[in-house]
Amino acid sequence: MLVISSREFRQNQKLYFDKADKGEQIIVQRGKDKSYALTPVGEEDLYFNAEMVNRIKQSLHQVKSGKTKRISTPEQINDLLGL
Repeated sequence: MLVISSREFRQNQKLYFDKADKGEQIIVQRGKDKSYALTPVGEEDLYFNAEMVNRIKQSLHQVKSGKTKRISTPEQINDLLGL
């Protein structure tokens, strides 16, 4: 793990981004009591990735097709969840 100051990070961002891309853990310290981890973000880390967009589209299609179930009581919620 590599711990650097925010000033060092600002001066050499490309270097530290490249290190993080290669799997090295980078911690950037800001002041005395603040630290941040530099971590690459992949497709699987994004909420609205292609899979999620497809699931939303499928759900919208089910609603338009009338393939929904209306639930309005606590008992119906428990039944749906198997409680």
